[in-house]
Amino acid sequence: MADQERRRVLAEFLRTRRERVRPGDAGLPAGPRRRTPGLRREEVALLSGVSVTWYTWLEQARDITVSRQVLHSLAGVLRLSPAETRHLFTLAGQALPPAAPEGSGGQALQRLVDALDPHPSYLLAPNWDLLAWNRSEAGLIGDPSDGSLPERNLLRLVFTEPRIRPLLVDWPGQARALLEQYRASADRHVGDPEFARLTAGLCAQSEEFGDWWDTHDVADFHPARRTFDHPRLGRLTFDYVKLAAVDAPGVTMVSCLPADGETAGKLPELATFAAGSVAAPHSRRDAAPLL
Repeated sequence: MADQERRRVLAEFLRTRRERVRPGDAGLPAGPRRRTPGLRREEVALLSGVSVTWYTWLEQARDITVSRQVLHSLAGVLRLSPAETRHLFTLAGQALPPAAPEGSGGQALQRLVDALDPHPSYLLAPNWDLLAWNRSEAGLIGDPSDGSLPERNLLRLVFTEPRIRPLLVDWPGQARALLEQYRASADRHVGDPEFARLTAGLCAQSEEFGDWWDTHDVADFHPARRTFDHPRLGRLTFDYVKLAAVDAPGVTMVSCLPADGETAGKLPELATFAAGSVAAPHSRRDAAPLL
């Protein structure tokens, strides 16, 4: 009964969104004798690349499977807002699409990350793209805005960036733990082209990633302790904590707390070390804005 009710609500939601879009907004002539104030079912089907029968069944609350690709297409045709798109995915029983913080909410998250200096902190998208970071995080792992890096993605840094491997004490254990957490996230986004592209690239570039990926092992995030051999500051040990950003669905903030007195004493120097490459908290966004 719950599934039937969800399909009914999905059908009504699609109908109301369809009737809201004027033909001219979709690049179609208004034409005479239109019985609906917005788009017709056949027009939505044509613009979305699906059959009229299939879309009609969707608005009739039939028990049919809806792919993420079709949902993305429908969201574009129906001109859905980010909140409406997330609602569409929820009603269709699909994992929410990746969302980066935007507007004043994203700026507030950036300020929060900056304010956590000298504790290394950063924001992660669902596909593990680095959305923002503070000076201490740049001092710990290197500045992610470095133009020599192909992408600002934590998995790519860990598995393909040569300087990261000697930085992480017990690289195999830490790298595999990260992969298992990513695998759990990726399996919730099956069919998402961003996840598919990232996974295929990592399998091709990293033998370890490919081998471990094939095991299908998954894990949830748990507060973890990670140790670094920093090239300038020596041994650093942090306890990692993760928080979900309520106003940016799918985005998480990770912060590193010193696990011992020696690491705590080096934190101010870590932020200062980053200043050589990141002159100020906002300078990294001048060339390529993240938020």
